Amino acid sequence: MPSDDLERLTSQIITCRKCPRLVRYRESVARTKRAAFRDWEYWGRPVPGWGDPAARLLIVGLAPAAHGGNRTGRVFTGDRSGDWLYRALYRAGFASRPTAISRDDGLELRDCYIVAAVRCAPPANKPTRAEFARCQPYLEREAMLLPNLRVVVVLGGVAMARFLRAWRATGHAVPTPAPRFRHGAISSLSPITLIASYHPSQRNTQTGLLKEAMFDNVFRSARRTLERASDSGRPRSVG
Repeated sequence: MPSDDLERLTSQIITCRKCPRLVRYRESVARTKRAAFRDWEYWGRPVPGWGDPAARLLIVGLAPAAHGGNRTGRVFTGDRSGDWLYRALYRAGFASRPTAISRDDGLELRDCYIVAAVRCAPPANKPTRAEFARCQPYLEREAMLLPNLRVVVVLGGVAMARFLRAWRATGHAVPTPAPRFRHGAISSLSPITLIASYHPSQRNTQTGLLKEAMFDNVFRSARRTLERASDSGRPRSVG
């Protein structure tokens, strides 16, 4: 079953130590902590994808935050980028609640799965090309293990480039030239639809480059695309 395969892949990701620089950094952060989280036992390991194994929507981010996913063990959980993402997912009906605090907070994703292009928190939020390459097989495998996948939302130009690389590597057609990143851009990559969004980073949200209405529109587009896909798959009545 795909869900069993996803669980096995999650176990592989969690034990990964392929990138010495990232291993040193994530474990150092977990030891020193941030003062506000001094009572937390940091996760300090690679952060796997999570969500609904039957999901039709996949969200691809960049990497866990040092005091977010690297602390909580769940991507986009415990940081301000996650605050933005889960509010938007809740409003669009993809999440059971608008907040994400910890791995055991009761939050559930509905028809949605979330991953990152790199699974360990990187120094200065900047993975190297080699670190991206070492993580790419995980992204490829996750995409293949979501049998109902119909829509992919990429958060930022780097996440978009990494997803397109992984999509091509799994035998799917990607046009040349590849789709260019633009917030709200929608591209057909049969059998999926690709939707691009600015990343909900503090830099983007505090400067106003990304506004909540803009972010909501991305997930409304995803919802409409899924609804059209459902309608097209229904048998037509006759007589």
